[in-house]
Amino acid sequence: MSTSLNKAIKIFAKLQETGSLEEKLTQLREEHNTREAKQPKNEYSSESFANRKAFLEKETGASLEELTKTNETLDPNHLKGNIENFIGTTTIPTGVAGPLRINGSEAKGDFYVPLATTEGALVASYHRGAKATLLSGGIATVCLTEGVKRSPLFGFKTIELGIRFLMWVTQVKDKFPDIVAQHTSHGKLNDVQLNIEGNHIILTFEYLTGDASGQNMVTICTDAICHYLIEHTPIKPSYWYVEGNYSGDKKASVLSFSTVRGKKVTAECVVKAAVLKDVLKTTAKSVAKYWTASIVSVVQTGSIGAQGHFANGLTALFMATGQDVACVSEAAVGVTRMEVVNDDDLYISVMLPNLIVGTIGGGTKFATQQECLALMDCVGLGKARKFAEICAGLLLCGELSIASALAEGHFTSAHQSLGR
Repeated sequence: MSTSLNKAIKIFAKLQETGSLEEKLTQLREEHNTREAKQPKNEYSSESFANRKAFLEKETGASLEELTKTNETLDPNHLKGNIENFIGTTTIPTGVAGPLRINGSEAKGDFYVPLATTEGALVASYHRGAKATLLSGGIATVCLTEGVKRSPLFGFKTIELGIRFLMWVTQVKDKFPDIVAQHTSHGKLNDVQLNIEGNHIILTFEYLTGDASGQNMVTICTDAICHYLIEHTPIKPSYWYVEGNYSGDKKASVLSFSTVRGKKVTAECVVKAAVLKDVLKTTAKSVAKYWTASIVSVVQTGSIGAQGHFANGLTALFMATGQDVACVSEAAVGVTRMEVVNDDDLYISVMLPNLIVGTIGGGTKFATQQECLALMDCVGLGKARKFAEICAGLLLCGELSIASALAEGHFTSAHQSLGR
């Protein structure tokens, strides 16, 4: 990103407000003091936690009493696979929105949805949307399809060698499912896609991951397949990587709408005119008019997808239920649509093509996360698709609430009263 000379002059002036610019530039030089302060090894024991706390307090002068309060009640072995260099637990306030009424293919009933956040007005907004959709008969949801990808890249000296490698891969592809079965009892290989870019060959392996979000599962299985290919292929690549940065992992991508990553879910609701008036203090025409204007605006920004604030609800729900929060970067890609129907009712739908969620594994095993999942009857096997539909229903409520507030000029006052 470039900047003008006039802005550069202002930047330099700002830097000099807190000291000499020459001194600041000197600080950028290489530090020749090579003393290394080594913290205690990454071990899972109460003693190692205490040693690490003492080390950090001595090195930094900071007190970690609040952060480490819960350490004595934790089973150290329970942390393996989830955290390294453990020092304590960060507390995030958790609220509840609902009941959220879902009439879905997997989720059906009224659900109280836990949201972990420090943003005032957020839970209230989703709660308001849940009330409006419940009084309108509920939200219809469908989990359409699913699949989690890993995309290894193989580099060759020439395009010819890359294509010959691909020809050989087609001859051994039937061995892939057996390799996967040796490394997981939950996942299955669903499809293999290919992409050629010069002398780079990208193979995208798509898996069904059951009730796990599946990030580690697909990595381990794909790595095993890659090692089989490297060991047996007569056309050896010059180099290869288990992920060539093509799968869309933890980033918004234009591939979102042509493929699926995680679970593809859609939801809809027809919000009645009387509910719009009484609960949301607006009309269908007012909300639809705002939404049309906002979509034109978001298109001009180059946004991938067109929605209001999917990331708000997803982040809060992910933190409460032990999901991989970084996956919000891809899961928040989607589309919201609003239009007037039946003269004065409002039709609203959301579509999420990249919803990476799970009800087993990862952070779902911890006590508070288990309790939050239990609020929605989403603990354990057979619950992931249900949970995905609840996610979509929640986001619809958030889109409805924020659009109504912005359409009627209530957005600022709500944050002034609840967010300060």
